[in-house]
Amino acid sequence: MPRNIKVLVVDDSAVVRKVFSEQLSRQRGIEVVGTAPDPYVAREKIVKLKPDVITLDIEMPRMDGITFLKKLMQYYPLPVIIVSSLTTKGSKLALEALSLGALEVISKPGEAYSVGDMSLQLAEKIRAVYGAKLKPVNSRMVERPAEGIIESKALSATTHKIIAVGASTGGTEAIKQVLMRLPRNTPGVVVVQHMPAQFTTSFAERLNELCPMNVKEAVNGDTVTTGQALIAPGNYHMLLKRSGARYYVEVKTGPLVHYQRPAVDVLFKSVARYAGANALGIILTGMGKDGAAGMLDMKNAGAVNIAQDERSSVVFGMPKEAIAAGAVDYVQDIHTIAAKAVSILETL
Repeated sequence: MPRNIKVLVVDDSAVVRKVFSEQLSRQRGIEVVGTAPDPYVAREKIVKLKPDVITLDIEMPRMDGITFLKKLMQYYPLPVIIVSSLTTKGSKLALEALSLGALEVISKPGEAYSVGDMSLQLAEKIRAVYGAKLKPVNSRMVERPAEGIIESKALSATTHKIIAVGASTGGTEAIKQVLMRLPRNTPGVVVVQHMPAQFTTSFAERLNELCPMNVKEAVNGDTVTTGQALIAPGNYHMLLKRSGARYYVEVKTGPLVHYQRPAVDVLFKSVARYAGANALGIILTGMGKDGAAGMLDMKNAGAVNIAQDERSSVVFGMPKEAIAAGAVDYVQDIHTIAAKAVSILETL
C-alpha cells in the first residue's frame, strides 16, 4: 500500500495554516506533517520532517517566499505549490516563482474562512506534483534559452497554418522554452495552460517580454495571425473558429473538461475541426489525459503532432496519454520542440 504524501504548509496566517492542515488531512493519501509561519521555521522543518510537497505563501515577514524559493530550488529542490493572492502583484510574483522552479499556483481566497473551499483543488495539485522530477535551479539562468531563436524565411509562406499547444503541471516554463525559440514570422499560435483566472494575464505579459512573437491573453473574437500567440484566459475555454480565410478564437464559459477550464481537449478538438491538416499540435508536461482525445482528432484530420518526451517533462501524464492514444508523430526533448515545429511547418 503506497504511503501518504507528506505536505508542509508554509504561510504566515495562523488561520490558513490551521484550515489547510485540517482540510488536507481529510483528503485521500495526503498527510500534513507540519506547518511553518515563515521560511526560517520552514527550513528547519524541511530538514527534520522531509516533506514530499510544500505549499508556499509568497508574501511573508522576515523572508519573502521568492527569496526562500530561490534558495530551496538551488540547494534542496522540492515540489512547491504557490498559494498566491489574486492581486496584480500577487500574480506577477507567482509567475516569478514558477520561473524559479515552483510547479503549480493556486489562488488564495479573499477571506480566510473560505480557504477550506480550496482543499479539493489543492489536493489534486499536491497529487500532480508529487514525485515530479526536479533539478537544482540557478536563478541567474531562468530566462536564458538553451539555444538561440530559430530563423526561417520559409515560414513567411505559411500564413494559413496554426500551431496549437496544451500543457499543465510544469507547463509555464515548457511553453516559455518553446515560444522563446520560435521566430517572429511563426504562424499563429493558440495555447491552453491549466492556470487559475487572473494569473494568465501576467503569464502572457511575461512571455510577451521574452519572446520574438507577440503574446497576449486571448479575448473573444481575436484573430489568429502570423507572429502572435494567444493564451487562453484562466477559467474560460478557448476554441479555434474560422470565417472564410480568417482564423479567430472563441473564448467562452462552459462545463469543466477533465476538471479543467480552460481544457486542452476543447481547443484541440476545435483545431481539428476548423484547421485540420493545416494544424501542428504540441502537447507538453502535465498530469492526467487532457489533450489526448483532441490530439487524436487532430491527427485523424491530417495534423502533425509533437509530444514532449518523458526525460524533459516534469510530469509525463499528458504527453504519455497522447502517445498511447496513437495521436503523436514525434516525441521531442523540450529544447528541440521549436526547431522540430519549424522544420515541419516549412514542409507542410
